[in-house]
Amino acid sequence: MQIPPSVDSQRWRVSVAPMLDWTDRHCRYFHRLLSQHALLYSEMVTTGALIHGDVARHLRFNPEEQPVALQLGGSDPTDLTQCARLGAQWGYSEINLNCGCPSERVQRGAFGACLMAEPQLVADCVKAMVDVVELPVTVKHRIGIDQVESYGFVCDFVGAVSQAGCRTFIVHARNAWLKGLSPKDNRDIPPLRYDWAYRLKRDFPRLTIVINGGVTSTEQVQTHLAQVDGVMLGREAYHNPWWLSQWDAAFFADLPLLRADADANAGKMTREWVEQQMVDYMMREQAAHGTTWPSIARHMLGLRHGLPGSRHWRRIWSDHSLKTMRPDQVMALAHRQ
Repeated sequence: MQIPPSVDSQRWRVSVAPMLDWTDRHCRYFHRLLSQHALLYSEMVTTGALIHGDVARHLRFNPEEQPVALQLGGSDPTDLTQCARLGAQWGYSEINLNCGCPSERVQRGAFGACLMAEPQLVADCVKAMVDVVELPVTVKHRIGIDQVESYGFVCDFVGAVSQAGCRTFIVHARNAWLKGLSPKDNRDIPPLRYDWAYRLKRDFPRLTIVINGGVTSTEQVQTHLAQVDGVMLGREAYHNPWWLSQWDAAFFADLPLLRADADANAGKMTREWVEQQMVDYMMREQAAHGTTWPSIARHMLGLRHGLPGSRHWRRIWSDHSLKTMRPDQVMALAHRQ
C-alpha cells in the first residue's frame, strides 16, 4: 500500500547526502546543473568551526545551489542556537543535526551517532534551534548504535525528538557501531533494515521520513517512495553523477523547473553542456577567489563514466601538473584523442 506524503514533504523527495570532503559548494554547484529539484546538503560543519573559525569559508555558497541545507555537528544547545542563526542569516533552506556519524573523532566531540543514546539532549538541541530560526530543523540518524537490535530504540528516539519540534527525520537504515568498525566499514557492514524506516512512517504518519543507505538505482528509489516520503542518495550519486540528470523527470515530473537557464536546456542536457558550464564556473571562481581548477574538477570525474575515452578524459581532468593551464585549455586537451 502506498502511503501518501506528509505536508510539504516534496522538498525531501530526493536529496544528495552530506558527505565530508565531498559535498562542498563546488560539488553542489555541479550537482545543481544536473538536477534542479534534488535537495542538496553541505558537508557537516561543527559548531566549533563556526564559532571559532572562518564563517565565510564554511558557509559561503552559490545562489544557484538552492535549495541547500546546512548540516551541523554539535551537542551543546547554546552553540547550536548560534550556528543555526548563522545558517539562517547566510540563506540556507534547512538546518540538519548530525546524529549518524560514527567516527571516533566525532565521538570525541560528543556528537554524531553517539547522540542517539541521549534522545533528551537531542530534543533539547532541536528545541533550542527551532525557537530561534523559522527554517525546518531536521535530524539525520541511524536506526541504532552498537549491538542494540531493537526497533523500540529508534522509535523512542524519534518520538522524543519529534516532541521538540523536529518534523523530518533522515534515517540511515543501519546501526552505527561506535567501536570496532571504521567509518567506511560502518557504511557497509551493519545490515540494512529498510523495513524499520517504513515502520517509522507507519508509526509516525504525520512526520516526514526520508530513507538513506545503500540505494543505487532509480528502481530502488521508486520502491522506497512507495513507503516513505523521501530518499537520500550518497556515494552512488557522487561517483555516478550523470544519474542526477534523470532525477527531475523520474521523481519531480509534475514540478516546474527552478531556473530559466535550466529551462532552456530541458530535454536536451548533455554531458558536454554540463562540462562547459563547469569550465565557465572554474574561470569565475579563479577570478573571484583564486581557486585553482583541480579542487573543483575533482567532483566531476565520474561525469563520463562508462563512455568511450572516459579514462583519458578523467586522467586529464585529475592531472594536477596541468593546474597552471586555463580550464578551457584543459577541456580541449581532455577531448583530444
